[in-house]
Amino acid sequence: MQLVILGAGPGGYVAALRAAQLGLEVTLVEREAAPGGTCLHRGCIPTKFLLEAAHALEEYRRLLQEGILYSEGCVLDCAQLQKKKRELVRRLSLGIEGLLKKGRVRFVRGEGRLSSAHTLRVGEEEIPFTNLILATGSRAALPAPFRPSAKIWTSDEALERAEPAPAKLIVVGSGAVGVELASYFGSLGSEITLIEQAPRLLPGEDEEISAAMERILKKRGWHLEVGQKVSGLEETEIGVEVSLEGREEKLSANAVLMAVGRKPNLENLGLEEVGVALTPQGRIEVDPWGRTSCPHIYAIGDIVPGPQLAHLASAEGIAAVEHLAGLEPAPAGQHPCPAATYSFPPVASVGLTETQAREKGYELKVGRFPLAALGRAQLAGAGEGLAKIVAQADTGQILGVHLLGAGACELIGEAAVAVSCRLTLKDLVESIHPHPSYCEALWESALHACGRPLSFSPPPERRGRR
Repeated sequence: MQLVILGAGPGGYVAALRAAQLGLEVTLVEREAAPGGTCLHRGCIPTKFLLEAAHALEEYRRLLQEGILYSEGCVLDCAQLQKKKRELVRRLSLGIEGLLKKGRVRFVRGEGRLSSAHTLRVGEEEIPFTNLILATGSRAALPAPFRPSAKIWTSDEALERAEPAPAKLIVVGSGAVGVELASYFGSLGSEITLIEQAPRLLPGEDEEISAAMERILKKRGWHLEVGQKVSGLEETEIGVEVSLEGREEKLSANAVLMAVGRKPNLENLGLEEVGVALTPQGRIEVDPWGRTSCPHIYAIGDIVPGPQLAHLASAEGIAAVEHLAGLEPAPAGQHPCPAATYSFPPVASVGLTETQAREKGYELKVGRFPLAALGRAQLAGAGEGLAKIVAQADTGQILGVHLLGAGACELIGEAAVAVSCRLTLKDLVESIHPHPSYCEALWESALHACGRPLSFSPPPERRGRR
């Protein structure tokens, strides 16, 4: 069986490695010079590297303010930071190349296009296949007629900046990309204005988490424009002016970051010629295992419906490979996919929000635990945030977990296991968690949902709320 995979991001290269494990003959095609995709080169990894440095700067300031440090004047060298970022990306990319070589995956660099239902053309080479997995990913969206410039950025331009942070930065979009990069530049000294078209910040998160995040960011000095739609951008000598729909006054800043989503890379693939169908929203239509309307062609990652997340693309890649190899894998979408936003403070979630669960007709028990009451958070000076757990009232089955604050993006893995395996509040309460640790917040929120909070007294208006 000859398998060709088009796209070497976290969906494509993970699928290639799994296919190699199963003994398939695999060719991995990538138009970029090195594997890793957007996640490694222009997304997850570089963003988190910059945020790690910014977090260290924030921690330095905290210790300075508390009198634990006495030396002042710590600043980030943005040029050196970019150099180290490129070194990290290169090292990780070489690691992927090594894994592909060890797995005997043939790696072909070039643009791939379907020349027939069973042939992919890359340059002058025609590569035959029994099965094909499309994993071409996505790119930062920038609505017409705007174009990237020194003053109008997408995430790509923001991640490459070696210059000092702008004095004033407007960020359009409060999803993970917008809030993460706003956190980075805010830590470097930029005055942040965040514009969100939806009625609330982080619209994909639980409403209570969104509201708590808004309070924290306002306290940090961010200007939040929620429920506002951008109608125009105009570059000036000193920066950019942003027009909002229905408002006469304009917002001004030295630069604007457009974090308004990503566009799937589906152009010039030859999909129409072989009959691969698209959804009305412009992504490839697939079944639960990633099969397209052409059953021997699969599609995964950002080009199919669903969250555009690296870890989901990897899971979809594994499921697609195992399915086409004749195994019986569970669909990648069978279990809830966790989401993590590495902002300051971080946000993470998995499963149903409280509103979603009530809309589905569930009677609920809802538990909360503020990080202000958590010893581990207090000793780290990170008491902002809360843990929230949503469970069925009768069975105690955990339906969703929502975290805001230090440790959230690490803790969500435990929460994902709890939701995926249909664990109950009783299961979580009876599991011993180490002290002092951030994961105690999950245990404490489960205790609260069970009506037996230990380490804090909930406000009277919430005592009877389940």
